[in-house]
Amino acid sequence: MTRLGALPPAVDAPLPAAVGRAWVDRLAAVECPAFTARRARRGERAGAPHDPIVWVEAAGANVRDADGNVYVDLTSGFGAAAVGHGHPAVVAALRAQSGRLVHALGDLHPSDVKITLLERLVALAPFAGGRAMLALGGADAVEAALKTAALATGRPGLVAFDGGYHGLSHGPLAVCGYGEAFRAPFAEQLNPHVRFCPWPAADAPLDGALAPVERALAEAPVGAVVVEPIQGRGGVRVPPAGFLRGLHALTRRHGALLVVDEIFTGLGRCGRRWQLLADASEGSGGSEGEDVEGAPVDLLCVGKALGGGLPVSACVGRPEVMAAWGDPRGAALHTGTFFGDPLGAAAALATLDVLEGERLATRAAEVGARFRERLARVCGDRVVQVRGAGLLAGVELASTGRTLRLVRRLLERGYLTLPAGADARVLQLVPPLTIDEPLLDAFTDALGEALDEEPARAEAGA
Repeated sequence: MTRLGALPPAVDAPLPAAVGRAWVDRLAAVECPAFTARRARRGERAGAPHDPIVWVEAAGANVRDADGNVYVDLTSGFGAAAVGHGHPAVVAALRAQSGRLVHALGDLHPSDVKITLLERLVALAPFAGGRAMLALGGADAVEAALKTAALATGRPGLVAFDGGYHGLSHGPLAVCGYGEAFRAPFAEQLNPHVRFCPWPAADAPLDGALAPVERALAEAPVGAVVVEPIQGRGGVRVPPAGFLRGLHALTRRHGALLVVDEIFTGLGRCGRRWQLLADASEGSGGSEGEDVEGAPVDLLCVGKALGGGLPVSACVGRPEVMAAWGDPRGAALHTGTFFGDPLGAAAALATLDVLEGERLATRAAEVGARFRERLARVCGDRVVQVRGAGLLAGVELASTGRTLRLVRRLLERGYLTLPAGADARVLQLVPPLTIDEPLLDAFTDALGEALDEEPARAEAGA
């Protein structure tokens, strides 16, 4: 078989074929019906099957399925494979660590690599003297931030945004504005002190964008405002310039904290280490270990890309905020058996080395700008908008059905993409930061061909 990494797509329809179909049938017999029902619903809305392909191998920007088809991954596995699938440095670190220490005793008797990772994350934070808590998934990091805010302020209230996505465990679910359907079945178990504010458009006047948040902060005892610098799963929605800086000023005025969820946008995805620094004071630096003046954040959540494909996340907070956890000789109020496990920590350290050594944030800014420019040119007036930052791009279409059909057509051409937004009207493009640019050029050609197959006019919702 041809070695994966930077290959063009090679797909034989239908998808999945015989081997993959057998795996999908096995999956349907044992998987929670929530997922199979979602696929069926998407198939109904798109007017075409939405059965999954089954991954068996991945490297770089390529994925191979059970039927031997090769794809170019424009999802990075939900953003987790930012340095590419199976980056050699990450794999080497895992092999070395697995031969030395696979598991330690968490916060009681930690591993050396856990301590090193904590030091590294604190050094990378856009404020001096921070403290960090490690976790697994992004929702765990948000959970830690929400608990920290409650301890630090003594206030139960939270402000979040329509369209925001922060994970689906109970704490983060309460601040998820990504579709009421996620919260409704569990509403009575969730924090009742959450107020959702409208997410402002990129061209909205800043004063008007901030006004609902200021009212929410004035009307109830709010401990934290929770925000993404760009809404990722919510549809690659970019706020107006100065929005995070304005939020930080409001939270400080009202005695609340600003929790910035950089799980999707951070670590180079948007063309800088932290997308929140797009809103920092003019002339701010941001090199490793530097306290960035005006950095609009009190608690920073990071994940996805951090583990290089393994589940690693963290909450990093300003020292005066993290001090709320009290005497470190007391009880560990928030911990987990696998938080900071040696394998994940080793993978994260290797991933950070790759991100910095290969200057992937800078590359994302440069390649991403050209990618979005070409997307806009190819899509023209057949789409509502092309938007994003770095190598996070969103192509908004006129209807859910059109987006879902487009995702399937692209899959059949060998390109893995995702629908985004609460109404699934956005084609989300999140390629590995290491992807070869010719693969992106070929993708835009394929996207243009797939759009050509869509009727010029489609009824709303069709």
